[in-house]
Amino acid sequence: MCGLFSSKPPPSPKTFTEPWRKISWGTKERDLQFVKDYQPHKKNQQIKILLHGPVGSGKSSFINSVDSMLKGRIANRALANATSQKSFTVQFTTYKIQKGTPETFYPFTFSDIMGLGSETDGGVSEDDIKLAMKGHVKDNYKFNPASALSQESQSYNKDPNPNDHIHVLVCVVDASKVHLLNDKYMDKLKNVRLAARDLKIPQIAILTHIDEACPEIKADIKNVYKSKSMKEKMEQLNVSLGITLNCIFPVKNYHSEIDTDDDIDVLILSALRHIINSGEDFANSL
Repeated sequence: MCGLFSSKPPPSPKTFTEPWRKISWGTKERDLQFVKDYQPHKKNQQIKILLHGPVGSGKSSFINSVDSMLKGRIANRALANATSQKSFTVQFTTYKIQKGTPETFYPFTFSDIMGLGSETDGGVSEDDIKLAMKGHVKDNYKFNPASALSQESQSYNKDPNPNDHIHVLVCVVDASKVHLLNDKYMDKLKNVRLAARDLKIPQIAILTHIDEACPEIKADIKNVYKSKSMKEKMEQLNVSLGITLNCIFPVKNYHSEIDTDDDIDVLILSALRHIINSGEDFANSL
């Protein structure tokens, strides 16, 4: 009679029995070593990564999470705000991540911008994002939702060098709000995506707040690729925005933790490796 009963609990109706995307949870050190060893093929090349997305999607928090993961401790250099409905980021800021000594940095940077607003005149201008992709926006430029950067402005870089150009465009979206993105949001995101396409810039999408979006992931982050809800959210973003599924990565940013966590780091590293590889391929094609 014992053989009639299984010791395994029945699968949750919210999760698949097996993960629909394979990820190795025990490979943090291997993946971390890849990032630490990475050097662009071109001499003196810096892979420049531009983050954009709706207000409150977690762009600054993702930069802090990458910084935390690489340092092995919680870091909060990119200022983020958990309560405001308006973008907390108001300036164009490029972040280098320290590697070892204070004078040594990883050969990639993150550029943070004001979030996209839902209204026609809200948030960062689409034209400013397009100018940033071409390397025309100087650091510390303060975004003006009412008008894009002028060529006459001191913040306009008239002669961008290869390291001023963006090599990877990363669209950051709150997983718990994917279904709330209205047509105005989507039109703006699509316009930016088309501009990047014309510049042949590779594009990655990151879904944040996955623990808030899916209770089964909050219970165990290793359910991320077993979660039926997360798969639906990724497919929804794939259809509405046009970014292929293998370029969409769910992550959990650090926000309440006071120490880093290996499983959170594995997801961040999975996204970061693909971002770096995409940027490297693009830089080599120039």
